[in-house]
Amino acid sequence: MAANSAYLSHPFKTSVISSSLAIAMGLSLAPQAMADDSELANIERLEVHGQQTENRNTLGSAENLLKGQGVDFSEAGGVSALPILNGMMGDRIKVLVDGADITASCANQMNPPLSYISANQITTAEVIAGVSPVSAGGDNIAGVIKVSSLNPKFGESDSIKWNSGDISTGYRSVSDTLLLGTNATVASKNISLSYQGAYEDANSYKDGNGDKVIDTLYRAQNHALTAAWRDETQQVAIKLTHQNIPFQGFANQYMDMTDNKSYGALARYQLKLDDDGEFSAQFNWHGVKHEMGFFTPEKTGKMPMNTEGDDYSYQLHWRLPMGDDSTLLIGQEFYSYQLDDVWPAVPGTMMAPNDYININDGERRRAAVYGEWQQDLSSSWWLSAGVRFEYVTTNTGEVQAYSDMPMMGMPNMDAAAAQAFNEMDRERNDDLIDATLLARYQLSANQQLEFGLARKNRAPNLYERYSWGRGTMATTMIGWYGDGNGYVGNPDLKPETAHTLSAAYKYNGDSWQVSTTAWYTTVTDYIDAEVIGSFNRTSSADGKRNILQFTNLDANLYGARFNALYQFAETSTGKWQVLGKVNVTRGERDEGNEPLYQIKPLQTELALQHQLGNWENSLSWQWVATKDRVDDRRLENETDSYSLLNLNSSMKWQDLTVTFAVNNLFDSYYELPLGGVSVAEFKADNTNGFNQIAGAGRSFELSASYAF
Repeated sequence: MAANSAYLSHPFKTSVISSSLAIAMGLSLAPQAMADDSELANIERLEVHGQQTENRNTLGSAENLLKGQGVDFSEAGGVSALPILNGMMGDRIKVLVDGADITASCANQMNPPLSYISANQITTAEVIAGVSPVSAGGDNIAGVIKVSSLNPKFGESDSIKWNSGDISTGYRSVSDTLLLGTNATVASKNISLSYQGAYEDANSYKDGNGDKVIDTLYRAQNHALTAAWRDETQQVAIKLTHQNIPFQGFANQYMDMTDNKSYGALARYQLKLDDDGEFSAQFNWHGVKHEMGFFTPEKTGKMPMNTEGDDYSYQLHWRLPMGDDSTLLIGQEFYSYQLDDVWPAVPGTMMAPNDYININDGERRRAAVYGEWQQDLSSSWWLSAGVRFEYVTTNTGEVQAYSDMPMMGMPNMDAAAAQAFNEMDRERNDDLIDATLLARYQLSANQQLEFGLARKNRAPNLYERYSWGRGTMATTMIGWYGDGNGYVGNPDLKPETAHTLSAAYKYNGDSWQVSTTAWYTTVTDYIDAEVIGSFNRTSSADGKRNILQFTNLDANLYGARFNALYQFAETSTGKWQVLGKVNVTRGERDEGNEPLYQIKPLQTELALQHQLGNWENSLSWQWVATKDRVDDRRLENETDSYSLLNLNSSMKWQDLTVTFAVNNLFDSYYELPLGGVSVAEFKADNTNGFNQIAGAGRSFELSASYAF
């Protein structure tokens, strides 16, 4: 494979978190910069650290792309897995799509931000774990993931002409998946018009034993239209998006997605100021109508759940040079999220006669300001310091249960909980203060040391605060952990406060490239869960699940990453490289040192890579250790160690690129350490309890892309 360079020339540019500090610095050096024409076409400057290859997987979900860049995922639906950074997932990571903050409008987070963009739409991706600068975003403690598809291309003619386009298709045998994607742009020197589209249709995949992993089928399509105008000093872009997911199975949830339709609009203005300063303003809206229920014989039932959510936001950013060696970044941002979550009554069942109102006119608003100072102290030292303040307010209206009457002669827990919830003052206000300090020391021309210290905050989301139901059915509809348990909200939750220390070393030589990072995070008021009850729908102890209530406690997370790339030969047979990766993460509660949920065990990767002209090949071996540190509160399963062998070959001939891959070459059976339990399998046959979801078996994959 092609060796790294400081910047990628391929249209897909991405930064991989081999060093959280280095990437953070790369981001903060030029956020949404505007300069000459080439910089206008690639607004964000991206530094690449560790092994990086050209993107060969331009189809499918954003998850498929980011996994290769060091992001772990908590498995869920085919396009809706939740990212994990430094052992923390979900809302603890700020995911920005084209700079917009999109909220998951679902009690199971079936529509997280990354589900709204396909891999072939992404032009840049940034991953900043742990010590992220305050200018990168707030309301997070684990890091920031920024993916962008808004990258207008302009031509050289005064009139609008064809600029560029491509069409791609792919197939995966393990799930009988069909993938399609296309991009097209017409442009002049001042105007750019483009379309991006993607389609994906998959059946349930098979594991290494050849058995179907039921309820993992899905279908999704994404569309985007972009119009942009520019002159010598400014640029305006407007983007319209639409997504339609008619169905998506969630094997580790009690419900499935039966419809998800969203529309979005974004307007961005960028202006080059005097003395190389910059100003940018962006306005965003994203609305979604989401439905849950059952659509396949692989997991049956009858219970509709309807959710509507709207995100509105704006961001104002200034980059102001303060002399030759320093820069000031300042910004003001506002975010408003509105949510309604109603479960329609089902006549003739216990879920009647009322609609169950879970979240009624819920709102979460954030107002933020930040300032960040960057200074070259000398030819060897660079320093950045920033402070960010956010005011967060949440509230919701009154709710109701399916019925106010006793249920089968038993007390109606949900009716009593609804009454207590309606009688309380539900508005909550939080003050969040983030502060970061980043430093870089240039040891030599090819060696760097990097240090970082950060205080980061995250306020609770609406479901963590306002999920009020107490009955088994109601609580099991809440939660994005894939553990089969039930969850109850807590209006008195405090914001999470994380303090992170990180240190990194980088070496970039002629034959060797090495990066290593160690980090430690202590979290005060970490939002976890305490057991308040249990239930069992079987006569076996294996069918037991817990009912948990969100609560604050203290926790510690720490880990290290090591990446190395060695080019050992370059002959007439091509360029030969060896890549090695090691990643270890630990997480535990302060009290009793109990393990936190979904902490991935030790993972390693060793790959042999080869490039001869436009022909590239790789053979990679991945090994994941036994997961024996599990969260007893959530009844988390242990998983055995496993190894996978993957083969990939890609050939480019003029404008045609063809890729062939075999994943899990030996068809090994393994269970996903972060996959959660198979609720679908339990519902089909509960005699074996809640088993861990199995990973995909051997898959032959073929894709082709033609540029025109």
